[in-house]
Amino acid sequence: MTVTETSSAASDACAAAVRPHPRADGQDHFTISEVAAFTGLSAHTLRWYERIGLMSYVDRSHTGQRRFSRRDLDWLGFVGKLRLTGMPVADMVRYAELLREGEHTSQERKELLEATRRDVRKRIAELQDTVAVLDYKIESYAGAQRVPERSST
Repeated sequence: MTVTETSSAASDACAAAVRPHPRADGQDHFTISEVAAFTGLSAHTLRWYERIGLMSYVDRSHTGQRRFSRRDLDWLGFVGKLRLTGMPVADMVRYAELLREGEHTSQERKELLEATRRDVRKRIAELQDTVAVLDYKIESYAGAQRVPERSST
């Protein structure tokens, strides 16, 4: 990545609340098992993310073991948020590709995120309607329990 891409990636990673990193500053190398424990993702999923291009190249040790950075952890946190939105993996990969291409893709990345936000807001509205129906039904059952049964005499 170039300096511009790196700073863009850092700002894109996730400006929202990010879990604190599991290590102090300066200790910036994490094994795949440490990242799996921190993120809740399996090692298989982490390797798959790298293979499909959802993650940029992960640094390797002299023995070939993956060494994830704090920036990688931040990116995985952002990907986790995208997963929660229901964004298709293909769109997440496209976003990652655009990010790696550089600043000139910022408009396309913004549009992709805006489309996802519209979808999320639509689902939220649908869920709010669903909660209202559930609340109504729960209240009707609560009301039915308060009414004493009539005697059949």
